[in-house]
Amino acid sequence: MNSKTTGIWFVIAAALFAFIFIFEHYLRPVTAGPATLLPNLRPATVTSVQVFPTGAMEICATNSRPSDAAGGGWVLTRPVSYPAQAAAIQALLNALQKLAPARIGTAELHEHKDYETEFGFEHPQARLAIAAGDQSWQLTVGGRTAPGDQVYLRVAGVDGVAVADAGWLDLIPRTGDEWRDTALVNAGHNDFDWIVLTNNAKGIVIELRRDPTNHLWRMIRPRNARADADHITDALQQLLAAHVTQFITDDAKADPAAFGLQPADLDLWLGRSTNLVTAVHVGKSPANDPSRAYGKRGDWNTVFTTAREPLTPWRGAEKDFRDTRLFELTAPVAEIEVRGQNNFILREQGSNDWRIVGEKYSADAGSVQQFIKTLAGLRVAEYVKDVVMPADLTGCGLATPQREIVLRSKAGDTNSVVAQLYFGATLTNEVFVRCGNEDSIYAITVRDFNRLPEEGWEFRDLGIWNFKVDDVAQITIHQGGKTRQIVHNGPDKWSLAAGSQGFIEGKYIGQAVERFGQLTAAGWIGRNLAGSDMTTMGFRPDNLQITTELKNGGKFTVDFGSPTVDFGAHDNGVLAAVTLDGERWMFEFSPVLYQFVLSYLTIPANVP
Repeated sequence: MNSKTTGIWFVIAAALFAFIFIFEHYLRPVTAGPATLLPNLRPATVTSVQVFPTGAMEICATNSRPSDAAGGGWVLTRPVSYPAQAAAIQALLNALQKLAPARIGTAELHEHKDYETEFGFEHPQARLAIAAGDQSWQLTVGGRTAPGDQVYLRVAGVDGVAVADAGWLDLIPRTGDEWRDTALVNAGHNDFDWIVLTNNAKGIVIELRRDPTNHLWRMIRPRNARADADHITDALQQLLAAHVTQFITDDAKADPAAFGLQPADLDLWLGRSTNLVTAVHVGKSPANDPSRAYGKRGDWNTVFTTAREPLTPWRGAEKDFRDTRLFELTAPVAEIEVRGQNNFILREQGSNDWRIVGEKYSADAGSVQQFIKTLAGLRVAEYVKDVVMPADLTGCGLATPQREIVLRSKAGDTNSVVAQLYFGATLTNEVFVRCGNEDSIYAITVRDFNRLPEEGWEFRDLGIWNFKVDDVAQITIHQGGKTRQIVHNGPDKWSLAAGSQGFIEGKYIGQAVERFGQLTAAGWIGRNLAGSDMTTMGFRPDNLQITTELKNGGKFTVDFGSPTVDFGAHDNGVLAAVTLDGERWMFEFSPVLYQFVLSYLTIPANVP
């Protein structure tokens, strides 16, 4: 072969390579993916689904509200009329929408002389009919392929046979019960704003309504009263989680009295605005299973069984649905006025900066907030009377209450009352109470009443003094008739003064004094108590006394009394007393700091 021929063949080969490259990358027709089995099927628009299982009754579900996200529009119409399980229907429709099968064309079917039998269409597993507006699809489900992982399908009006994955076949119901809604209340309808219940066991009718503004529940019947929002919320959550355990009968002629449903043991009607959304009726228990009860939904004929436990919150008496809080705190509190044997006013001057009106010292913000929290947490121990007459107020000691507490949202503004509480007489273990904006008389426990501070001084700022260890000149300790002086000689240097005996550890003395210099009361006990009261509290001349002298001549003295455990406390603290602004104040000494005091700021018994 000469060079000229070789060149020609080289050119031809290069041209052929270029053609193949261009064809593969730019000229080859784009092959569309496999077409879906049911084109244009959109589950959200479907209004009815019919399933005809071979050898079983037709199952039909219709949707009157196809755009309802909660699926609340699905209802079974055959074989029985009953709310349908929207999620199960949606799962089937979603699977059908995604089916993209391979197809066996008409020409290929001629190779299968008896394909109706071979592909299972003579006795199909099921037939489905789906409608969405003016569109409809009819699908016949044949047999599985030889490996079993695919199924033969035929769509009415479409030539040929489709072969698709068989995994979705489990979504086709075989009986109507598989598509029944087992919930007692549709989970998508939980925004009820009124509830009426009759509890025949208690002989009461209770109506509850939710305020459209603050969304709080209120009892309308049998009396107008605040409702327990937490109890109602919990009861609704349990109701929404309750489900049918067994469908008993769909016979419209079945005697409801045989199931304890006429009259029902419990009736619940739940609605929104002026519309009744759903109803649940609960009867007696089956003879062999007290944990369950017969029930019905709304006007449906079906009788079923359900667990009794989730319905327990609805079976209570009237008081179980009333708000157990003494009052409802609806706004931040900026002023508290207490009237009684000891009058005082707590007033907020700035953000969480509280003062005791008329006193030279400030209030402890934490103690004030705890007082507000305690008031807001007061619980009704007994609903004494709802229709109050003047004689009732006198009899309960509320005509002239022993104490009155007023909470205001604006400091100094007598018109900004958030809550007003009147505390009356004490009867056995209860104290009568009345809220200013209500007619009812309640009772709280004596224990709760005793938790309320009686005097303004109890709110004094808990900080007692504050000095640095470097400013300390010496410490004088008196205990059991003995005296010990500890001199501060410099950073971390401490020694016993002349005349004081024993042994000390300087670095630990410094740590104790450092904490001691930031003394804070765990809580105030008394102010300017008489000598006998101080003695009762364990304050005696030979008790421990610590005086800290500063380099600038300042002196800070604290006296110690009895351990707090002697007065029913559960900690290891001790009572202590100091002089502030010329007055004696008794307080609870910090248990943690007291352990430092016992270890390093006392006089050992064996030291003379």
